Amino acid sequence: MTTLYLARHGETYDNERQIMQGQTPGELNDNGICQAEELSLQLADAPFDAVVASDLWRSVQTARIVAQPHALEVVTTPLLRERDWGSFTGRFIPDLKDIKPWPDDIESLEAMKARAGRFLDFIRTTYPNQTVLAVGHGIINKAIQAVFFHKEMHEIEKMKNAEVRVLDISL
Repeated sequence: MTTLYLARHGETYDNERQIMQGQTPGELNDNGICQAEELSLQLADAPFDAVVASDLWRSVQTARIVAQPHALEVVTTPLLRERDWGSFTGRFIPDLKDIKPWPDDIESLEAMKARAGRFLDFIRTTYPNQTVLAVGHGIINKAIQAVFFHKEMHEIEKMKNAEVRVLDISL
């Protein structure tokens, strides 16, 4: 059985300021570091065989903190990157609410779900019958769950910072 512990990174300075981070590196703020430390304590007894993270710094930071009690190195992959928000990146999120239509440079839900499917395949083939912690981002984690559960993105509940959900992704 391949078990995936899917986590979201801890809070960042841009989360706190409501800035659209997209595929920028990001950095955990003090609260985010505390959230990652609490997640590390919560998962200290989980039988992880591997820890995988998005290659964006905020996820790597979180994964390293959580991986520490397990003495595991963090493997990174761009498959776990957050949605590419194109020209929305770096903007104040409340200012984006009423913009229609969205610019063409934003990664489509279809493209993101395809990437999420490739991520699930990557975990299944690279870590068969293992328990893996994967630290990603809010929207790509939603896409991963939407693909896994065969649901639409809006049907998946938003993950809070440093929240974890467990999926049995065996073939």
